[in-house]
Amino acid sequence: MISLKGKKALVTGGSRGIGKGITEMLLKAGASVLFTYRSNSDAANQTYEAFKSNGYDVYMIKANVTKPDDLDQLLKNVQDLFGGLDILVNNAGITQDGLMLRMSFDQFDQVIQTNLTGVWQMSKTFLKMLLKSDHGKVINITSVSGILGNAGQTNYSAAKAGVIGLTKSMAREYAAKGLTVNAVAPGFTETDMTGQLTEAQVALALQTIPLKKMGQVEDIAGAVLFLASDLSNYVTGQTLVVDGGMVMPV
Repeated sequence: MISLKGKKALVTGGSRGIGKGITEMLLKAGASVLFTYRSNSDAANQTYEAFKSNGYDVYMIKANVTKPDDLDQLLKNVQDLFGGLDILVNNAGITQDGLMLRMSFDQFDQVIQTNLTGVWQMSKTFLKMLLKSDHGKVINITSVSGILGNAGQTNYSAAKAGVIGLTKSMAREYAAKGLTVNAVAPGFTETDMTGQLTEAQVALALQTIPLKKMGQVEDIAGAVLFLASDLSNYVTGQTLVVDGGMVMPV
């Protein structure tokens, strides 16, 4: 079992879906984790109480990764709670899907601001703190949509492709300082969002996946755990694709 005992982690968008799974995986490995949520207080409180009842060292705070004031307060919270940071998981993201001709600039801009600019802002905010860690880790959650592109997601695909480029550039800039920066690209994963799809839509998607099944949140969280651990100390600038083979290179 991978141990993160003594490690301090911050997970954005950690109250639901993949973010919740990542938070749980890091907690089970022994890390202290602060997770953020953007708006759904009920879901965040339920997640927090469930983790706390299991004896985990977990904390939560409401924060919008696009708002500088929220990030300043978040930095203060992390300093007060942990005194430093070892692991940053940039998971927070939104979707505003639509064909380009029907997509408004606001729909495009909101997704870029949250899914790409937010990753940059979070990374910059906590960079000095991470560089003080013995083995600082930044893990950015991108998507296979940022590799393949996806109809109806020019905003989301562009943002997630940008996250991959950001990951590589940041990895090159700070490798000499011992900071590793990697990304995880989930494929078709079973969450509340995919639960809204019809059986026909799911069947069509499964045709593109060699393993012929949807991924589970634990599959993504496991990849994050590896990249957050000392097992990945010689891995940086990489995008770990967890998609059942959907984006398998030819």
